[in-house]
Amino acid sequence: MPRVINAVLPRRAEPATIVVEDGRITAIEETSAGGGPTEAREGLEVIDAAGRVVLPGLINAHAHIDKTLYGGPWVSAPRVETVAERVAHERRHRDSHGLPAHEYISSLVETMIAAGTTHLRTHTDVDPGVGLRGIAAVAEVARHYEGVIDIQQVAFPQGGLITNPGTLDLLREAVDAGASVIGGLDPAGFDDAPNAHLEAVFDLAASTGTAIDIHLHDGGSLGAWEMGLIARMTEEYGLAGRVAISHAFGIAHPPTQARLLERFAEAGVALVNAAVYDSPVPPLRACAEQGVLLAGGTDGINDLWGPFGDGDMLRRAMLIAYRNSGRSDEELLLALDTVTSNAARVLGVEDHGLHVGGPADLVMVEARTVAQAVAQVPPRRLVMRAGTVVARDGALVAG
Repeated sequence: MPRVINAVLPRRAEPATIVVEDGRITAIEETSAGGGPTEAREGLEVIDAAGRVVLPGLINAHAHIDKTLYGGPWVSAPRVETVAERVAHERRHRDSHGLPAHEYISSLVETMIAAGTTHLRTHTDVDPGVGLRGIAAVAEVARHYEGVIDIQQVAFPQGGLITNPGTLDLLREAVDAGASVIGGLDPAGFDDAPNAHLEAVFDLAASTGTAIDIHLHDGGSLGAWEMGLIARMTEEYGLAGRVAISHAFGIAHPPTQARLLERFAEAGVALVNAAVYDSPVPPLRACAEQGVLLAGGTDGINDLWGPFGDGDMLRRAMLIAYRNSGRSDEELLLALDTVTSNAARVLGVEDHGLHVGGPADLVMVEARTVAQAVAQVPPRRLVMRAGTVVARDGALVAG
């Protein structure tokens, strides 16, 4: 029965001892003075956090690991400006780089695990050109790391849905192959068929019992209109709590922002954002105040769209806080929620968090306060999954 002593936990004033048995937390109690040596004499396995922060497992709510070049040779990114241009560039060059590549996906997943990620939602390209190769490659990696990281796949029609014949049938096949979420991409701005695109996505999700996660890069009044339409359709299809809008750049449209947040809260629509480049980010404080789930993700990592990223979800929480001008400890904790509790709810992960009865998924950070952990993105000293140490000091533990 291991114990983690002298741990600083989120929203808890005093250092705590976390008692773990059979992979779960059986007690969280105040660390007694001199408790560590006594426990060691009693033959208990003791991990002394020594006043460091211990967080729950981190969650990446939006990635594209099927595209990654992580761990491979350097590939220069093109200078292109639009989503359509980036999609076209990727379509032209992915085969020549051997994508999707099992070894690149594995390299990235191992880096994520070492940084504390325990759950991941990844949008896997599905189209007539690549078929289900990405779904199969990610599923193989997921099986290899089962029990260390949980990987949830979104069947993602990045090449278009209505404008790319055959894709809808492939999305259904992807569900049969294990995808648990149906994706979409800019129903108006990319596919030029907002109603048909969304009806196809919602019909498929409703008939297969899957969730929905739609990329929405469209901004301004167009993006705001599409988000309103998604909220209405979520209510009509009875899918509250199972629909997310990723990126959601149109939320920055001032005339409609407040009303959209109200609608998302009413309809049960979540937002996912990666704080990428200079793109708009949803308002952190307003989302919390309105009861709108805001989760964080990394988006693409070192792929044909761009060279950046390492999968570190503490870094992403920092970027979400930074882009929101979130300087206070309270705001930094809200940013942490986007990659822990909020992200868990978006992914449908009910078994998450540091509480008695919860899974012993722990991330020890070289920081003395939780706010410092978010703001400074320190090294991870230890990562535990279901009571087993899986990484120390940035490297996986053998076995």
